[in-house]
Amino acid sequence: MSKQFVDSVMETVVSRNPGEPEFHQAVKEVVESVAPVIERNPHMSRMKVLDRLIEPERQIMFRVPWIDDKGEVQINRGFRVQFNSAIGPYKGGLRFHPSVYLGIIKFLGFEQIFKNALTTTPIGGGKGGSDFDPKGKSDMEVMRFCQSFMSELYRHVGPDSDVPAGDIGVGGREIGYMFGQYKKITNSFTGVLTGKGIGWGGSLVRTEATGYGLVYFTTRMLQAKGKDWKGLNVVISGSGNVAIHAAQKCMQLGARVIAMSDSGGYIVDEAGVDLAAVQRIKEVERGRIKQYAEESKTAKFFPGWQGIWSVPCDVALPSATQNELDVEDAKKLVANKVIAVAEGANMPCTPQAVDVFHDAGVSFGPAKAANAGGVATSALEMSQNSMRINWPFEEVDARLNQIMNAVYDQCLEASSAYGADGNLVVGANIAGFMKVAKAMMAQGVV
Repeated sequence: MSKQFVDSVMETVVSRNPGEPEFHQAVKEVVESVAPVIERNPHMSRMKVLDRLIEPERQIMFRVPWIDDKGEVQINRGFRVQFNSAIGPYKGGLRFHPSVYLGIIKFLGFEQIFKNALTTTPIGGGKGGSDFDPKGKSDMEVMRFCQSFMSELYRHVGPDSDVPAGDIGVGGREIGYMFGQYKKITNSFTGVLTGKGIGWGGSLVRTEATGYGLVYFTTRMLQAKGKDWKGLNVVISGSGNVAIHAAQKCMQLGARVIAMSDSGGYIVDEAGVDLAAVQRIKEVERGRIKQYAEESKTAKFFPGWQGIWSVPCDVALPSATQNELDVEDAKKLVANKVIAVAEGANMPCTPQAVDVFHDAGVSFGPAKAANAGGVATSALEMSQNSMRINWPFEEVDARLNQIMNAVYDQCLEASSAYGADGNLVVGANIAGFMKVAKAMMAQGVV
């Protein structure tokens, strides 16, 4: 029955959404997990809850014209997919990257529904972005693009309807430019965006949140195996915000981070990565990770980022981009006796890789649970904006830790309830789905 159900759903999804493989992948993973839930609750089938959940409530595409420093007109495409608002305002990041198209945004937005539901905060799922590439652009070019982008997006967002945040290519600079334009157009100072600067509505810990939350979640995975971080070797792909702060928290808890990467290759430092040097190179100088090895006496650089998963480690935290860790990479990690793998990026492991980890008894933390710390803290920023207050760092960090523990507990409980003990992928999908499905049924066919 389950396979027939999954095949039927996926046939419809693929035919209605052609040329969107990332979206198909995300939907299939969820449908496979929740099929037993639908079978056990036939009223959900009658109400077409899953069918409605897969179809976004609203898809917005728009032209983004802007003028570069040479005075030439450039045209990009903007997106905002408002996927589900059953439990709260749409919430999800904006991604600026050449790879962005509707299918990527839908994949990310669909994932966001369940991630947000797991955070225990009242936020729905959405995602947006543009095929604009901020790399190599001047600050003025980025500003002009962001202002043009928000000149259209402002019509569709608001503190009680849709609250975007940052993602790949959208950091504090971009959030600032977009917030300034929104404020000018609407003549209002509201919590319409999260990831704002501390001096103008932002929250402490927001920068660190995804990386810290990833480690807090992985801590529970290790504890389930009777382990802690002390003395463990950790490999983290990427060297952006998530990777850097995950590394920071791992080190604070006694682990040694021995490898990090960027799109040009990866470094291995068996003595332990000097995080201050990585932060300087990536965040201040906006340089390449190769520079670290050139400056270090103990590190080596290897071209091609894919090779990072051949580095022996106890814990792997893929934190770069989607589908970066495939089945062959998973086999290498298993052969090198990895204990736990948790996703810091959005779906960085292919489904086949995840199967390898499960078959080998490796603890696996899926993105929608393991990297929920960023959006959880965004929700805390929304709360602070609504109350016109700022909580201290320690309070926000404690709330984040509490939320990530609650996320883990929900995943574990749901996996046990449906005969998949310890499978956090199944648990995350079911727990998130049940929360949203109950809200959708209570609100009628809308």
